[in-house]
Amino acid sequence: MSRRTVLFLLAFASFAIAADKPNIIFILSDDLAQGDLGCYGQKLIQTPNLDRMAKEGTRYLQAYCGTSVCAPSRSSLMTGLHSGHCPIRANREIQPEGQKPLPAGTITVAKILKDAGYATACCGKWGMGMFDTSGSPLKLGFDHFFGYNCQRHAHSYFPSFLYNDDRRFELPGNTGKGIGKTYAQSLIADETLKFVRANKDRPFFLYYAITLPHGNHEIDDLGIYAKENWTLTQKSYAAQVTRLDSDVGRLLALLKELKLDENTLVMLSGDNGSSFDPKSEVGSLFDQASNGLRGFKRGLYEGALRQAALARWPGKVPAGRVSDEPWAFWDFLPTAAELAGTPIPAECKTDGLSLVSFLKGGPAPKRDHFYWELHEGASLQAVRFDHWKAVRQGPEKPIELYDLQTDAAESNDLAKTKPDLVVKAEALMQSSRTPDPDWPLVQKRPGKGKKKAK
Repeated sequence: MSRRTVLFLLAFASFAIAADKPNIIFILSDDLAQGDLGCYGQKLIQTPNLDRMAKEGTRYLQAYCGTSVCAPSRSSLMTGLHSGHCPIRANREIQPEGQKPLPAGTITVAKILKDAGYATACCGKWGMGMFDTSGSPLKLGFDHFFGYNCQRHAHSYFPSFLYNDDRRFELPGNTGKGIGKTYAQSLIADETLKFVRANKDRPFFLYYAITLPHGNHEIDDLGIYAKENWTLTQKSYAAQVTRLDSDVGRLLALLKELKLDENTLVMLSGDNGSSFDPKSEVGSLFDQASNGLRGFKRGLYEGALRQAALARWPGKVPAGRVSDEPWAFWDFLPTAAELAGTPIPAECKTDGLSLVSFLKGGPAPKRDHFYWELHEGASLQAVRFDHWKAVRQGPEKPIELYDLQTDAAESNDLAKTKPDLVVKAEALMQSSRTPDPDWPLVQKRPGKGKKKAK
């Protein structure tokens, strides 16, 4: 066999292997609520690209985030661990820049996919460790990073600097205080397209952690909302959501242009439920509680945990499907591993279940329960088993019990009439968490009260 023939066969085999591994894009929008999108019933904010994505794919009504604030929710997505096991279970700031880092040796979706031959990139916001810590995205499986590392820094859409990998670059003319020449999202959106173009001939994983529409509510162009009789904040929020929509539209258009869309799974989700009280300035106008759910960001009721979620993969994910079967962020890691045809490392103790069959039209995977906790103030806990949902607003508070099958709004507490289910819920809350000195169960955060950890 000639050398040329050998090289041809090797190249063909490499191409065949690459073609068998779908590209994976997970778009995580910061604070996007179900009620923000037309495909979920929004009437005032225009989201034509995401509405089309829903028509061309599947829309999920019970997709659950990791928990209801940024860092722990994202950590759950990346590690495949729910917040009873995840090393990050709340937002914890580090000065002068960054958040509490993921520990050394953490296995992430990106690490698994990189080891399986994928090019990997995170564009947008990280928030799980600065570059000089164990939580740097460049130490956890990502070949490339572009955007904001620190989520506090990401509150500004006109920042004075961003990062390209771990290299800081300045944005002249930007104050970091809502005024400037360069809208950061423009650069981030362009970088996602650049990454896709550069890796069109090999399998890739893009974690597009877009900061829109999180506050501060700054936008470079109010567009179609400029003449509305709304407050500036309301106009800006609507424009942010529509800008998110248009930037996702650009990415989907590029996949089609490069003839990649039939080999690319694109998933989109918010990182938590609505960030607004329904009675607030923004929430009241856009009726973000129109889905009938209780609660919002920083709580553990359904309105805080369910978020907008779409999946598109032409020929694989059913078009026009609407599913009310539940899944959660920690399912993404085993899903990605199965898609890549690679085993999950033995040392990776995921809580998730693969969604591949579910994404392709089958039923959701069956499981014993879902679990969440959060440590922003009092330590909150919630557990869902079958159609029952239990919530505890702190270790000294009674467990509340709701029947989601008949009461998705969690308006009728059945705890007193279902004591056996309360006992079961409490047992699940205890067994679902690994005690951690960083995350003790407290009625108030240390320094904010006299209650001792439990």
